[in-house]
Amino acid sequence: MNIVLDTNVLVAGLLSPFGACGEIVRMVSSGKLTLSFDARILAEYDEVLRRPVFGFEEEKVAALMEYIVHSGKAAASLPCADPLPDADDMPFLEAAAANKAACIVTGNQKHFPADMCQGVKVFSPREFLTFYKKQKQ
Repeated sequence: MNIVLDTNVLVAGLLSPFGACGEIVRMVSSGKLTLSFDARILAEYDEVLRRPVFGFEEEKVAALMEYIVHSGKAAASLPCADPLPDADDMPFLEAAAANKAACIVTGNQKHFPADMCQGVKVFSPREFLTFYKKQKQ
């Protein structure tokens, strides 16, 4: 399944591997999920994961970024007509629309109002896991 993963879910999954976010990150690393991204999303992942506050090792960040690039699906994103409340979230919506991703998984659903998401589903991590399990039945 092809999804767009908001940076907050990726970081939460790496920091707390036993919660819903951690399960999603494991699903990505096992190949059950494919991440859609564009250059802006990759730059944000890289910048955030390298912040000293998280304490992630440089080599592990580099390996994760390489894995995402090689196993994920790059998007040729086009600008959306309607801006989201937080302009920093536009790359996630644009990549999801361009790659026809099943959904965006985020901890900030309020940043993605349904009427502005061009039909792209937006789930919290827990909602996504429920959605995923229903799709696999």
